[in-house]
Amino acid sequence: MINHIDLSSVLRRTVCDLYSDLVTRPTGAAVRDGIEKQLTELGARTLTVIDFSHVGLLDYSCADEIVAKLLMRYGGVAADDLPPREAYFLFRGISDSHLDAIEAVLERHGLAIVAQPDAGSVMLVGRVADRERRAWEAMCRLGRAAPVDLAREAGIEPDQVTEVLDALCRRRLVMHFDEGYVAVGSAS
Repeated sequence: MINHIDLSSVLRRTVCDLYSDLVTRPTGAAVRDGIEKQLTELGARTLTVIDFSHVGLLDYSCADEIVAKLLMRYGGVAADDLPPREAYFLFRGISDSHLDAIEAVLERHGLAIVAQPDAGSVMLVGRVADRERRAWEAMCRLGRAAPVDLAREAGIEPDQVTEVLDALCRRRLVMHFDEGYVAVGSAS
């Protein structure tokens, strides 16, 4: 099941009903807390669309509080913190101005997201190794892919593809289903 969270609604509900800008670290922390409360109501494995479509300004501190800290918590990046659930995110409606702040915090933390700036197109944003990017893009073309098919499509050695897939799954950019893998944001 795909869940949808509209950030402007979370902002109005948790902070203030008067504006649609995500500025200041306390605002970002309150919005992230609102998102996490919604995530607790979902199953153990979730795919959630975080929608920026109705957000005006996004500053670096809010991008850090919302995007980076969500990824660090639910991606299990913190060494002593197991993720509370297997959560995957697709960040939709990201404008060029949002992208500036998001890219900066992702780069600083060594993180990456799947972004959907407009209807249909998806892209990786943040720090991603070349092999990981090639594998993710190949999965978007293939849909659900077995490791052997992905290795051939992405030009990755068969003995290295499992390592690449494990890294993408750990970073929550790819979902593993039975014997196949699916890129977050792909049509399959």
